[in-house]
Amino acid sequence: MDLPFPIKTYFDADSRGDGDALIDAFAADALVADEGRTHAGHQAISLWWRSAKAKYRHVIEPLEAAGQGDVRTVRARVTGQFPGSPAMLTFAFGLEGDRIARLEIGA
Repeated sequence: MDLPFPIKTYFDADSRGDGDALIDAFAADALVADEGRTHAGHQAISLWWRSAKAKYRHVIEPLEAAGQGDVRTVRARVTGQFPGSPAMLTFAFGLEGDRIARLEIGA
């Protein structure tokens, strides 16, 4: 699957459990919307990701990507320690240059 560099970095870092590399894929003022909450900036996004990884022990398997330019969506199978696992989720990325400016995760 051909993904822009910051999106590939996000999924690769998540699979390695590398929070530092994952955060580096985001712009300093990026926003992440997940589970009804929005997380703004590197510190909040780091806390969100590390908390979710510890709680759910999730693994993301990207299956298909769509979009072009600065807006991309990735459908992925997410497995972990949560009700309904595995789940099919959509990761909607907004890019600015070589960084993720916005990420929305939903069904």
